[in-house]
Amino acid sequence: MDNFSAFLSFMAFVLLLKQILIVDGISDTTKDDGFIGILGAIVDNSSRIGKEESIAMQIAVEDFINTSNQRLDLKIRNSQGDPLQAALAARSLINTDQVQAILGPQTWEEVSLVAEIGSKSHIPIMSLADATPEWATELCTFLVQASPNKLKQMEAIAAIVQSWEWRQVTIIYEDTDFSAPAVLSHLSNALKEVGAQISHYVAIEPFASSSLSEELEGLKISQNRVFVVHLSLPLAVELFEKAKIMNMVEKDYVWIITDPFASLVHSFNASIISSMQGIVGVKSYIPENESHFQDFRYKFRQRFSSEHPEEVNHEPSIFAAQAYDLTWTVALAMSKKRQGRQQIISNILQSDVDGLSGKINFTDQTIAPAHTFQIINMKGESYRELGFWSDGRGFSETIGESDTFKSSTNALGQVFWPGGIQGTPKGWSPPTSANPLKIGVPTRASFKQYVEVEMEKDHLGNNISFSYKGLAIDIFKATLDELPFDLPYYFSPFHGTFDALVEQIHLKNFDAAVGSISILANRYQHAEFTAPYTESGLVMIVPVRSRTREKAWLFIKPFTNAMWVLIGATSIYNGFVIWLIERNHCPELKGSISNQVGTLIWLAFSTLFSLNRNKLNSNLSRITMVVWLFMALVITQTYTAKLASLLTLPQLEPTVVDVFALQNSNATVGCAGASYISKYLEEVLHFRHNNIKSFSGADEYAPALRSQEVAALFLNLPLAKVFLAENCKSFTMTGPTYNVAGFGFAFPRGSQLLPSVTEAMLKVSEKGTLQDLEQKMLASQKCMDMDPEEDERLSLSVSPSYLWVLFVFTGGTSSMALAIYIFRAYNSM
Repeated sequence: MDNFSAFLSFMAFVLLLKQILIVDGISDTTKDDGFIGILGAIVDNSSRIGKEESIAMQIAVEDFINTSNQRLDLKIRNSQGDPLQAALAARSLINTDQVQAILGPQTWEEVSLVAEIGSKSHIPIMSLADATPEWATELCTFLVQASPNKLKQMEAIAAIVQSWEWRQVTIIYEDTDFSAPAVLSHLSNALKEVGAQISHYVAIEPFASSSLSEELEGLKISQNRVFVVHLSLPLAVELFEKAKIMNMVEKDYVWIITDPFASLVHSFNASIISSMQGIVGVKSYIPENESHFQDFRYKFRQRFSSEHPEEVNHEPSIFAAQAYDLTWTVALAMSKKRQGRQQIISNILQSDVDGLSGKINFTDQTIAPAHTFQIINMKGESYRELGFWSDGRGFSETIGESDTFKSSTNALGQVFWPGGIQGTPKGWSPPTSANPLKIGVPTRASFKQYVEVEMEKDHLGNNISFSYKGLAIDIFKATLDELPFDLPYYFSPFHGTFDALVEQIHLKNFDAAVGSISILANRYQHAEFTAPYTESGLVMIVPVRSRTREKAWLFIKPFTNAMWVLIGATSIYNGFVIWLIERNHCPELKGSISNQVGTLIWLAFSTLFSLNRNKLNSNLSRITMVVWLFMALVITQTYTAKLASLLTLPQLEPTVVDVFALQNSNATVGCAGASYISKYLEEVLHFRHNNIKSFSGADEYAPALRSQEVAALFLNLPLAKVFLAENCKSFTMTGPTYNVAGFGFAFPRGSQLLPSVTEAMLKVSEKGTLQDLEQKMLASQKCMDMDPEEDERLSLSVSPSYLWVLFVFTGGTSSMALAIYIFRAYNSM
């Protein structure tokens, strides 16, 4: 009896020790070297993903056993997508089945509960959820994110948007999706880098058919037609079925789907496929041409069709490949001798396996993210494979070392778009009469010639309405006439500043803004602008003063110095010729040398001022005198007319030549109030802050300049033209034109309308309509002054180039007469 009691005590001790070793995760492999342990898995067998994962895990265990000659038990529990069921399944696997690791579940809601249970028992939990928070893996050292992060697919979507030149997208996501914030942030940043943006965020609640219909109605009346769908399988299917009924999968619509939905399109029936024609998808990439995958695919199809005959398609997806790879990886980690639980997870994190889905390795308890995605296009009864996108490389038709990558989707095949169209959809629709554009118009413009808002009332003083006129309004209307489509709109007055007006576009209170709005860098954070419809530049306006203040020498101004020298030389030469010919006939031309020189000079210049000469005896001198008298007549008449113009016409010049003169004299300058010009004068042109005076209205400019309150006025070039058209006698534009922006129309950032409006505005400019409208506006303000070009022409001194023919004629005549006289005198000797 004592021996029997001792035997029972010994057996109890052995069993207790074995149980302790099992609980600690250490199994005795000396008795059965082929058995390495028990692996648990939690899947949702009510979903396509869960079904595929379950089959893939079973195949992986069988392949591992056949390859390694080691035995591994797999225990699979069905959570039915319920976090509570997943938690109960985890407790059963740990306590009852005594598993050494758990694969799954699929959602973070399930993983969070399973991880809490597993961490207490130090059981590695291999999460298959799309995203696991970083804090979760830091808090729980036995939790591993085993599903690759697919945020890079958002960059693939941004590259697609850029290639097809769309500027705004609407993203539709699931309101309860834990990964949605990270997805939205990543997509938003990726779109900004390519010059696009998310225009609307639409959160869909699960199991809310009524709200889904309402959201689609709102999207249907919006201008944007590019939609990115990031939803779970059931919700996405319902979305497209309703969108098909509402005619939203038609021409001009663009739908882009993401994982996990895109990777499951192969499992859809004909009814679902028919509601998704023309949709573009970004799905995870599987190297299907590898022999290992082909072998797995054959086994998977046989088993899947046998266990799930209700499914219409038996092809494995990325989820099956990842489940297979994860099962194989954990089995390898468990196969090492003395596999304590801490050692198992350490072995897992050190894994480096070439799996069906790609390379399997981990960093900080997280599997390496996915970097390659496949671009698909729904057409017919299934989908077409357009090509691939790889992070840092771009688009390609195939994946391989020798493949050519391009930054554009031109590397892909022809896309079949919703509605069966072949050309790329423009991705937006113009506003309709039911939803016209609301255009903000400033009421505080300093120059009413550009934009003026007048309030009108009926004869009873009721029914207030507004009228809008000015050059900006005329150009905007002319631009809309050039658009290839109708653009319903209505103007709305805005009583704030121009900066505030542009900000209202960002706040979505206005759809656009029209007026004398300067295109400034700081305004780009709230809106974008068309091309300028005016000349760009900042100019200086100053008073003018008379250029002929030194009147003592005004009498020499009619002729240039060269002209005076030529007149004198010609006169002396002609006088000499006449003196030489007539001195033998006139005794008064003889005498002493000084007398003869004085007579010669008197004779030369007297012809300029008197036409009544004494009789000449020689025909040669008479011919010379006649030609010279004609020349003298022209010269005297020209001089008289020119001198008269100099005495009667004002000769004006600016009071200030350049900015340096203003700065050196510490002068005060003026500019428009609450404008960027004041900042420009201070920071760029380096005027002192106290020397800059801002005016609230254009009617203050001229009085301030006349009273010398300011020495100069700085205005935008288009406004300066209007000011000088009204005040052209007293002021002038001087100095350089500083390079600042002109006026443009403002639209929301990423507006789909902006390229079309800018193109239409360029047509208005190229046809000359813009110039005609500007000239018409300036003509209504034109001073009745002399044309500045004519004034300049008349103020020029006469040079020899004007009368050179006459000088040649008279000089030639005199020279010919002199030659004949000398010839005769020589022959008579």
